Amino acid sequence: MATDKELSDFLENVERRAFKQALYAVRKDEAALDIVQDAMIKLAEKYGDKPAAELPLLFQRILQNTIHDYFRREKVRGSWISLFSGLGGDQDDPESFDLLETYEAEAGTEAAESSADKVEREQVLAAIEQEIQKLPARQREAFLLRYWQDMDVAETAAAMGCSEGSVKTHCSRATHTLAQALRAKGITL
Repeated sequence: MATDKELSDFLENVERRAFKQALYAVRKDEAALDIVQDAMIKLAEKYGDKPAAELPLLFQRILQNTIHDYFRREKVRGSWISLFSGLGGDQDDPESFDLLETYEAEAGTEAAESSADKVEREQVLAAIEQEIQKLPARQREAFLLRYWQDMDVAETAAAMGCSEGSVKTHCSRATHTLAQALRAKGITL
């Protein structure tokens, strides 16, 4: 179990890196500060009783989820603002207004994506997830920490309890195996 001092020291050490990571993601100082503060509070409240060795991975996951929550809120907020701002319509004849004619999805967004494209994207993601599950445990762990959790080699090595060279080897083998398996299925990224 992490002591209050260990938790406090961890949060103090991770604060700047977390702020930079959030700032790169959201590009707003105030929002990045709020995100980091929320993530730190969540870690302390819900996972403060975990061992100190588990704190980096837990905090990273909480921070990523908090950033994703921020974007979800912004998307909802933005869609309502854009929806209501574009509803001018004909002031003289309010009956002639049709919301479906007014609102069109932006090109390049999921809303504008065709059903066939959505199905294809979901199939590709399912194939990738299936191939990741086939990887040996250490390769899968290194791959997910490095490329899905955005941890650097040193952090991944610390989290896995191995050397940085081992992390690099596991990641290299995982990416080559995944690339080969996906090419065999006709998927090129």
